[in-house]
Amino acid sequence: MSGLYLAALLFSILGLALLDRKHGLVFFANAKMAALTTAICVVFFSIWDAVGIFNGIFFKGQNELLIGFEVFYEYPLEEAFFLTLLAYTGQMVMAGWARYSKAGAK
Repeated sequence: MSGLYLAALLFSILGLALLDRKHGLVFFANAKMAALTTAICVVFFSIWDAVGIFNGIFFKGQNELLIGFEVFYEYPLEEAFFLTLLAYTGQMVMAGWARYSKAGAK
């Protein structure tokens, strides 16, 4: 089932985008800031992954769910989408928490 993991990641990102659209938390509140924050997170954690790969801590392994394309050695394409999902989820949680905290304070 090559590509199943990528499909699941894209499905999850789409789900977050739909929630974001409904509640206007991240990209639908400030698209430039959300894109910049997401890009910084993805780059930071990609560097983190590269250091881990270089030191032999992280490795891709064999998995039939991956499409088989590597961005660089031992760094599958799916990892970039996972990091995007991670960054987006973190932003959604923080924005939701901030909104919830303000609503509870009233």
